[in-house]
Amino acid sequence: MAKSMYVLFEHASGYALFRVREFEEVSILLPKVEQSVTDLSKFMSVVKLVAFSPYKSGTNALDNMNSISEGLLHEDLRLFLESNVPKPGKKETVILSVSDAKIGAAINEELGIQCLHTGVGPEIIRGIRIHFHHLIKGLTEVSACKAQLGLGHSYSRAKVKFNVNRVDNMIIQSISLLDQLDKNINTFSMRIREWYSYHFPELVKIVSDNYMYAKVVRYIKNRKELSEANLDDLEELVMDSGKAKAILDASRSSMGMDISVIDLINIETFATKVISLTDYRQGLADYLRSKMANVAPSLSALIGEQVGARLIAHAGSLTNLAKYPASTVQILGAEKALFRALKTRGNTPKYGLIFHSTFIGRAGTKNKGRISRYLANKCSIASRIDCFTEFPNAVFGDHLRQQVEDRLKFYETGDAPKKNVEVMKVAIEEAGVVSAKMAKKEKKKKKKEKRRLQELENSMNDETMDTTADLDISQESPKKKKKRKKSKSENENPNTTLETTMETGPEEEEDTPPTKKLKKKKKKSQTE
Repeated sequence: MAKSMYVLFEHASGYALFRVREFEEVSILLPKVEQSVTDLSKFMSVVKLVAFSPYKSGTNALDNMNSISEGLLHEDLRLFLESNVPKPGKKETVILSVSDAKIGAAINEELGIQCLHTGVGPEIIRGIRIHFHHLIKGLTEVSACKAQLGLGHSYSRAKVKFNVNRVDNMIIQSISLLDQLDKNINTFSMRIREWYSYHFPELVKIVSDNYMYAKVVRYIKNRKELSEANLDDLEELVMDSGKAKAILDASRSSMGMDISVIDLINIETFATKVISLTDYRQGLADYLRSKMANVAPSLSALIGEQVGARLIAHAGSLTNLAKYPASTVQILGAEKALFRALKTRGNTPKYGLIFHSTFIGRAGTKNKGRISRYLANKCSIASRIDCFTEFPNAVFGDHLRQQVEDRLKFYETGDAPKKNVEVMKVAIEEAGVVSAKMAKKEKKKKKKEKRRLQELENSMNDETMDTTADLDISQESPKKKKKRKKSKSENENPNTTLETTMETGPEEEEDTPPTKKLKKKKKKSQTE
């Protein structure tokens, strides 16, 4: 049975269908095909254009590319293939070569066309990609590059442009920065403790908190200048009268060395930097808390904002975390220990990043593995709810957290917890009420936005109408002035003529007879 091969190529300008000449020979001579790909004349002898369907517009091109990337058969592609790919007969089988296995599976499922994405097909598609502007009439290399660039920009923009309030990239960056700040603040605090201990070594034992220590160092400066007058301010700073009194007593009998003014200035500036970094870290933690409440409220209600953010950061995105099974979520962050255990055939790790949640710490040594498995199961459910729900809220997270608490009690006391079905029924009802309220708020926001836009449009239209009216008036006004001038001149002319006639009337009457006599004399001379 003869085989005929067609190649589907998706370009930024449209869909193209090519027929491979002598497919069976080409598939056998694969190395020669690879060599002929770069040579246009040789490649033209292998491939022949059957049909080309350009996209209607830029939005149509983006729509088609989105469906292809998701492995879906677009309606335009369906019509193109149905009208141009011949149906297989008894003596001939038709094979369609595609670049992606997903779109090939969709075409095979919906149209029944046998698709191929391996073998000689990728090499031919590579050649078509190189020589595409030569194979299509009217398409130049410049126009093809422009189409690719425009579609690439719009495709990337569409992929990145999600809901601004639910972007998890900000969570990934903020939790990474938070971890880095924790390390830096600890390092700087140790440095300031060592540095100031040369002057006042007893302060380290009295004030244990790093942030408080930096504040006290900035306030005290030189310990010899500390007196009873500073006790109230010191007590307000430390928030403990006993500690303030201990600091004052220790400063009087300290074994530290004297320190110069320049050294004290440097220590003070460094302490100020540490305090500002700590304040910024607190602000960043609040920002992370608010972002997690918008993006993943159920996950943050279940295991906390920071642990949930670390899970999202480790997975790459909330969508990736939602795709993971519970067994992967359980050991997420303990990959090294897992592969080491698999290599040495030892015990695999029971938990990864979820160890930082409070539940595993509260469980007994025998129940740590069991509670981590149960918690990972609930985390995967919470991440899927947050990722795919239209109006995310913390209702499911609160119920899932209560389930984990009940499971901990069950391990300790043996009290049977509620069934999952009962808990989820209650959670679904509560979530429905909350989502309905959120939907109403969203509608109100949209209405307000529409009204605002309409008011802006109306104001713009009024302004344009006013400007056009002013222009019309400015264009018509000089004409009216001219008419008025004319009418004025016409009104003024009769008076002037009357005046002139009144003034010159008798003189003209006196002068007219001699002119008539002269004319008569001229006529007589002409007749003679």
